[in-house]
Amino acid sequence: MTSVTPGAPLRIGLYLAHPRPGSFNHALSDAVADELRTRGHEVCAHDLYAEGFDPVLRADETETVDAATQDGADSPDPLLAAHRAELPTLDGLVFVHPNWWGMPPAVLTGWAQRVLAPGVAYKLGTADGEPVGLLQAGRALVLNTSDTPEDREREEFGDPLQRIWAACVLPYTGVTDVRRTVFRTVTDATAEQRAEWLGRARALAAELVSGNERSGRRMPT
Repeated sequence: MTSVTPGAPLRIGLYLAHPRPGSFNHALSDAVADELRTRGHEVCAHDLYAEGFDPVLRADETETVDAATQDGADSPDPLLAAHRAELPTLDGLVFVHPNWWGMPPAVLTGWAQRVLAPGVAYKLGTADGEPVGLLQAGRALVLNTSDTPEDREREEFGDPLQRIWAACVLPYTGVTDVRRTVFRTVTDATAEQRAEWLGRARALAAELVSGNERSGRRMPT
C-alpha cells in the first residue's frame, strides 16, 4: 500500500453505460459522483454513450505483442488513448450499468476489451503465463439494475454478471476487492423504493473510500 497524507483525496473512475438520459442508471451514477465529491475525492466520470466511445475492437488492437515489452497506452483513437492514459492513475473504479442478456451493454464490453489492454491493465510474463495486474485501483464497485428476480437470476442463469466482473475481468487487472449490488426490479419500483436505492448507492460509494478516509492510505494494489 502507498502512504498518503491522511484524508488525501482519491481519484475514482466512474463509468456509466446506459443510452437513455434520465434513466435510473444515470441517477445512480449522479448519486455516486456527488457522494464521492462531497467527501473530497476526485471523480473522473465517464458517460460512455454521451462521450461516443467506440466499442469496436480493431484488428490492429489484437496483434500479438512481445509479452515482456507490452505497452498498450498509445492509440490513434484520441478518446481511447485518453481512457488508457487515465486508467493507471485511478485509485478505485465504479461501473454503473443495466443487466442486458446477462451482459453489460455493448459500449462497456467494448470499453473493457479496448481499454483494459496489455501494457495498460495487465502484463503477461510469458504469452501463456499468468497475468500481472498493472492497475493501482485495488477496489471496484459495480452497480447493476435488473428486471429479473434474484432467485431466478441465481438459480436459472447463474448470475453471469458476477462472474464477468468478479472472476473474469477485474482480478486480471489487479483489482481483487470487487463489490457488486443489484437494484431490482426497476420497472415496477416505486418512487420511494428508487429513493431508497439512491441512498444505498451513496452508502456503497462511501464504503468504497472509507478505508482511506480512516487511515490516510491508498487502497491496496
